Amino acid sequence: MTARRRPAWTPARLGVYAFLACAALFFLLPLYVMLVTSFKSMDEIRLGNLFAWPASATVEPWRAAWSEVCTGVSCEGIRVGFWNSVAIVVPSTIVPILIGAVNGYALSFWRPRGAEWLFALLMLGAFIPVQVMIYPLVKLLAMAGLFSSLAGIVVVHVIFSMPVMTLLFRNYYAAVPAELFKAARIDGGGFWRIFVQLMLPMSAPIVIVAAIMQVTGVWNDYILGLVFAGREHLPMTVQLNNVINTTTGERLYNVNMAATILTSLVPLGVYFVSGRWFVRGITAGAVKG
Repeated sequence: MTARRRPAWTPARLGVYAFLACAALFFLLPLYVMLVTSFKSMDEIRLGNLFAWPASATVEPWRAAWSEVCTGVSCEGIRVGFWNSVAIVVPSTIVPILIGAVNGYALSFWRPRGAEWLFALLMLGAFIPVQVMIYPLVKLLAMAGLFSSLAGIVVVHVIFSMPVMTLLFRNYYAAVPAELFKAARIDGGGFWRIFVQLMLPMSAPIVIVAAIMQVTGVWNDYILGLVFAGREHLPMTVQLNNVINTTTGERLYNVNMAATILTSLVPLGVYFVSGRWFVRGITAGAVKG
């Protein structure tokens, strides 16, 4: 048995690795600056050594960002926004995935009357700018008594996520062999029984993809949270904007950097933990559409 031959270091391969290294440096350098700045004191920051490692690292900016920094008139840190974001993200992820899975399942196998038109309308909604629909949604939620409430912002996120969630699950279920569905029908399975006992257990890869997309999308959202959440439920991104753009007193760059990193920890953690599942689920749902 011959040993596997190692690939040669051709100029093309070297060029690809050089490009990837430059791209990684381009994206990681700002993160490095934010991280080292967040551990510096303001006296050290004023020295202007942007890339220097902290001479005397301190976690005080992180503590202040979490529990003391002012976000408008409130000085309770961005921890309030963190828990507001958690309260928004959890239902805004679970509900759209469940509805999108049912929609994709129905559009793939049951083909109700007008299914193609319904799917076309859902896809059309995916390309309409959010800003175009803000005012009508404000009026509708106000009439329903949901404006500036937790339920209202969750409803808005569910509405805007429906086209993408439906597309993901429809493409994934379209790649499932039709024989499995027909066998389940012959065995007497109905709509919900086939969905719960057959389709959902097979949907783990695409559910992970949908969860990653929805968690990061809702967590990073700013405009919808600002308009629909109300003062009592402002997400972390809105409070971060209030922290960084404050015009009173000294601008604390170390606290601002710590607050920014705290705000981005959840999406970064999701991608680092579930990145390989994301790629696997996307490719599984792209076989047939």
